[in-house]
Amino acid sequence: MKIQLWSVGKADEPYAAAGIEAFTKRLGKYFPAQWHLIAPPKNAASLGTNELKKAEGMLILQQLQKDDYLVLLDERGKQFSSPELAEFIQQRANESTRRIVFLIGGAFGVDDAVAARADTKWSLSKLVFPHMLVRLILAEQLYRACTILKNEKYHHM
Repeated sequence: MKIQLWSVGKADEPYAAAGIEAFTKRLGKYFPAQWHLIAPPKNAASLGTNELKKAEGMLILQQLQKDDYLVLLDERGKQFSSPELAEFIQQRANESTRRIVFLIGGAFGVDDAVAARADTKWSLSKLVFPHMLVRLILAEQLYRACTILKNEKYHHM
């Protein structure tokens, strides 16, 4: 199974980039993992919120493959404990999921068409975080889940 980490927005800020890179590299020990940044549309500043979400949504949907398992990070989604996330990852692997895509939407969320395409909606917290921190938390939590699956010492129960 390949893990794709997608985020709508700009390149990582220096304060988070090193951590994102480090945890993504660690995650790669368990599953091939790769970040894909989706640049906002060039005319984003001139678009209203709904038009921007629709334009970003088209970019996202064009890049998804038919068999991709899409996990949308959404503050209204289901919350997982770290062991539950590990179990979720294991279930996807057991189902022979070829590619799982974790998507961090744009600043205003995602278009309804993207939300409808999502196989799972996952909330990291009821709190709202800056995109850079979400990228870091996502990479770290996926790494943590993999260490739980391998019964390694990183996660303390």
